[in-house]
Amino acid sequence: MKLYNTLTKKKEEFKPIEEGKVRMYVCGPTVYNYIHIGNARPMIMFDTVRRYFEYKGYNVNYVSNFTDVDDKIIKKAVEEGVPTTVITERYINAVKEDMKNLNVKPATKHPLATQEIDGMIEMIQNLIDKGYAYEKNGSVYFRTRDFNGYGKLSKKNIDDLEAGARIAVSDEKEDPMDFVLWKPKKDGEPYWESPWSQGRPGWHIECSVMSKKYLGDQIDIHAGGEDLIFPHHENEIAQSEAANGKEFTKYWLHNGFLNIDNKKMSKSEGNFFTVREVGAEYPYEVLRFFMLNVHYRSPINFSRELMESAKNALERIKNSVSNLAHLSENAPERELTAEEKTFLDSIASLKDKFEAAMDDDFNTADAIAAIFEMVKAANSKLSADSAKQLLDETKKYIVTLTDVLGVNVDVKEELLDADIDQLIKDRQDARKNRDFKKADEIRDLLLDKGIILEDTREGVRWKRA
Repeated sequence: MKLYNTLTKKKEEFKPIEEGKVRMYVCGPTVYNYIHIGNARPMIMFDTVRRYFEYKGYNVNYVSNFTDVDDKIIKKAVEEGVPTTVITERYINAVKEDMKNLNVKPATKHPLATQEIDGMIEMIQNLIDKGYAYEKNGSVYFRTRDFNGYGKLSKKNIDDLEAGARIAVSDEKEDPMDFVLWKPKKDGEPYWESPWSQGRPGWHIECSVMSKKYLGDQIDIHAGGEDLIFPHHENEIAQSEAANGKEFTKYWLHNGFLNIDNKKMSKSEGNFFTVREVGAEYPYEVLRFFMLNVHYRSPINFSRELMESAKNALERIKNSVSNLAHLSENAPERELTAEEKTFLDSIASLKDKFEAAMDDDFNTADAIAAIFEMVKAANSKLSADSAKQLLDETKKYIVTLTDVLGVNVDVKEELLDADIDQLIKDRQDARKNRDFKKADEIRDLLLDKGIILEDTREGVRWKRA
């Protein structure tokens, strides 16, 4: 398996720190509002990376944080006249709901910045003790120039960098390039006690502390959007390697930007969409499928035309799977013919093609192309005369591989209450007529549709699983 490492600017063979295990950290959102579709891209993509590692047999420890202390959160709380915790709890719950709708698996751990303050104070003190950081008027800053190799991720030369929009300028700093680790409170802000002041941590320190606590001093993969390369991830490297005295992350993965109708997404342009706004117009699974149709390192353009295309493409896969299931119901149970065995071998080779694409820096676009080749072959070659085994195994290949991408195409039609009541009546009639085979078939059909029956003295009760 090869990964494109932002640190080295080349594809590298993946070799985990610990055999069979992957330690992976993905920067999560700052929780002051509903997440937008740009936030959704790394969530979907790196969830797919995780799923593929698990498909390959790895045990993945996947950590993704919530930044729940930040200027934007404080501003939102002031505007609403509520404590910051009201804002953060509301939007953490909203993020988790959006993730569930997008079929993004919960992380092994979702740490909150406000619950890790002690660890941040400890690491900051460690950096001060080692001479990498200094205190000034209650603030603590990292001496960027004292860390040999600053700029190695972003490929920026520290001498060429100037204090500007992304770098806070302060007369307190020894050098304009130094960045804040701790800052004193302002009136009305939440704060914590520290050796330097009542205040709160800078943004960058939280990820260094949380990855260390939950994954160790060294991790296999650190991922996020390419907008985080500088200064956030660059500063994480400086803090972590200065504090721990060893390489922080082996492989850095970054997804490309998302544009709206070929323009940068921004509220001022009126082309800003939350996940929920898109979800009100399209099924969430279509948004996920759309995101995966482009290689994660490439920029992606969002438009309704492209979403419609993704919707139709996903429907073709679902229809094929549904057709295979329908054909299988009455298909002959016999051994495969030589021709059918050859067909199944060709489907297996397409599975290999899928894996080869994913092994090549998680090329989901080519992986999806392999799935569509399966669908095309199934639609043109299989029929009611095909062996049941052939239909079932072909369907299993398609379902398994789309599941690796986090897309569910094996959709069971939900029965209406009236249909369920009628089937229960048919089952009761069959039992009265001592046709237990038919009664069992109806029970199994209902169970397959997620309907659980319970025989009571008052009659048969049912519930959806």
